[in-house]
Amino acid sequence: MRFEDEDFYIDLVFYNYKLKCFVLIDLKLGKFKHQDVGQMDTYVRLYNEKYKAADDNPTIGLLLCSEKSEAVARYSVLADQKQLFAVKYSPYLLSEEELQAALAVQRQEAMWHLSGKE
Repeated sequence: MRFEDEDFYIDLVFYNYKLKCFVLIDLKLGKFKHQDVGQMDTYVRLYNEKYKAADDNPTIGLLLCSEKSEAVARYSVLADQKQLFAVKYSPYLLSEEELQAALAVQRQEAMWHLSGKE
């Protein structure tokens, strides 16, 4: 995407017809960093300004990272933005046992947050 004298490179761009918005996806190897959040925030703002139609919903930015950082997610602009998300992904296919273990951990964390014991 070109804006004024600067080029920006987004990994994937989709338009979701049901949500009626653009979805920008940036794939990151390594630990999730605050620079990644700032970069995606810039992409979302530029896309909203350049490509979003008046009847479209705000653009969604999704960061897929191979390592998560709870501190960056909690204290960055992600905490305030409703259309920016960061998600951990695995760069390889998990075994069935690893997948079941990961789901059990996520389910336990979700129950912990729902119980209000944060």
